[in-house]
Amino acid sequence: MDFDPVRVGVVGFGYWGPKLLRNLINSETTAAVGICEVDEQRRTSAARLHPSLVVVEDFDDLLAIPGLEAVAIATPVHTHYPLASKAVRAGKHVLVTKPFTETTREAADLIALAHERSVSIFVDHTFLFTAAVRKLRELVCAGELGTLLYYDSTRINLGLFQSDVNVIWDLAPHDFSILDFVIPRRPLRIAAVAACHAGNGLADVAYVTIDYGDAFLAHCHLNWLAPMKVRTILVGGSRRMVRYDDVEPDEKIRIYDRGIEVSHANRSATITPDDREGRYQTLISYRTGDIHAPWLDRTEALFLECRTFGRSVRTGEPSAGDPLIGLRVVAMLEAATRSLQEQGAFVDIDWSAEEAFRP
Repeated sequence: MDFDPVRVGVVGFGYWGPKLLRNLINSETTAAVGICEVDEQRRTSAARLHPSLVVVEDFDDLLAIPGLEAVAIATPVHTHYPLASKAVRAGKHVLVTKPFTETTREAADLIALAHERSVSIFVDHTFLFTAAVRKLRELVCAGELGTLLYYDSTRINLGLFQSDVNVIWDLAPHDFSILDFVIPRRPLRIAAVAACHAGNGLADVAYVTIDYGDAFLAHCHLNWLAPMKVRTILVGGSRRMVRYDDVEPDEKIRIYDRGIEVSHANRSATITPDDREGRYQTLISYRTGDIHAPWLDRTEALFLECRTFGRSVRTGEPSAGDPLIGLRVVAMLEAATRSLQEQGAFVDIDWSAEEAFRP
């Protein structure tokens, strides 16, 4: 490494903040220098665990730490825009946890402001730094799966209930960012249905369908009320199919040389009840081949993300932390929210906030 580590302060020491801090400390491209936490008990814990770091209650005091170059924001989404915009105006680089902002307007404003102030904004879509998702992208880009048919995700567990966002805003950003990273085209519309069982007004079970305007569909099952943790993605193609199981300790990716083959020979103009079964057997045949589990790098994704953040700040290299991905994810979340308001109807995704940044 031919540059000095980026000096970073972490904002928020709840669930995700300590994980970010650990990896910012371990990465050779970043150096943690401070922690900001408004909760007194958490602040005391942070000071005890990290006596060498400056621990403060006020965000302005964090920004005033001598030599501070960047902030990593791990706070509720409604605080992302005010904290990030203040940091950017102070000339600090920003790493912000998902979802990027509450609205696409806020996301677009932050991107424009960062460009104006010549600082970087990096959105924490951690799954984009996993070896499994990168392998999935490699397979799709190389055409190994053939024509893409579907994306089917199950992202369920018992909790963690969030106090500020529903299950879609909490869990769907993972799938939306993976889809944006892996699928080489934009979806057109989204339908979402959800239910709340905890009495807090926030949906805890949801089903989201993403329509790409052709035969490819994506579907996400999101649930805080399941008895076990499941993190699986199935991607089906005309040539091969892939299963990604993030809970699996070893073979997270399995590639199946399986599928169907459709013959269009002897297609009749109409199908009568008498010949429908024969027509079905004529047109559809099944292919069953090998199952392959590729070797994957086991380096922690969050460590790779923090290392990439430091390098990106110093070199300007593009990365999967691109804030435009974050903006597009928020556009999809907004569409899902509108669909909920319209009783699950398909709603067009509004890409206008991103269009200003397209070449």
